[in-house]
Amino acid sequence: MAPPARYCVPGERLCSAEEATAGTGTYTRHGFIFSSLAGCMEKKSEDGGLPVVSVVRDAESQLLPDVGAVVTCKVCSINSRFAKVHILYIGSVPLKSTFRGTIRREDIRATEKDKVIGVQMVPISWCEMQCPRTHTKDFRKVARVQPQFLQT
Repeated sequence: MAPPARYCVPGERLCSAEEATAGTGTYTRHGFIFSSLAGCMEKKSEDGGLPVVSVVRDAESQLLPDVGAVVTCKVCSINSRFAKVHILYIGSVPLKSTFRGTIRREDIRATEKDKVIGVQMVPISWCEMQCPRTHTKDFRKVARVQPQFLQT
């Protein structure tokens, strides 16, 4: 009868590299095998050699977003510097529970950043710009102020 599977977390030291070979979900560092993800540790012996240590995720476990993943979000609130979002899907897979995220305005697109949140800002002085729709002011260095927009 196989021993019960041990649950482990990322970075947890599992065993010595002399006792086993690193399998999926693990890595070797400084002579030890560590878990690279959260899940259950499995130790399988093959052909009388060293057993292979692997960490597998439970099929029902929560899918986690990763750097570079394409996600679908719902915008919860917006201010002049960032948008707060709830991540609903990773790729085409719906999440069991939402993750919170923040998207900075400068990370949204490489050009025309002022059009991302609100409409095109108008320079009103050498150090201020204003939204023509909401009349909110944003302190910025302005290179060229058009005379018709100057405050008097």
